[in-house]
Amino acid sequence: MTARTPAPIASPCVGVCAIEPRSGWCEGCLRTIDEIAAWGALDDRTRREIWKRLPARRAARAASDAGSNAREAT
Repeated sequence: MTARTPAPIASPCVGVCAIEPRSGWCEGCLRTIDEIAAWGALDDRTRREIWKRLPARRAARAASDAGSNAREAT
């Protein structure tokens, strides 16, 4: 039986590449510029850690956007 090599951890990049000045996160993938720059040299453990941060960042951005929209409506 041959041992299977696990697939590399894919980049979260979605091709929308612009850093939001307020948060410092990419508008598309929500990584920081340092995380993006280092991605190719990171080990799988570190890549998984970055992936685990993204849902909280997405929620924080959604909450911030909702707050901004509510202020604009008033």
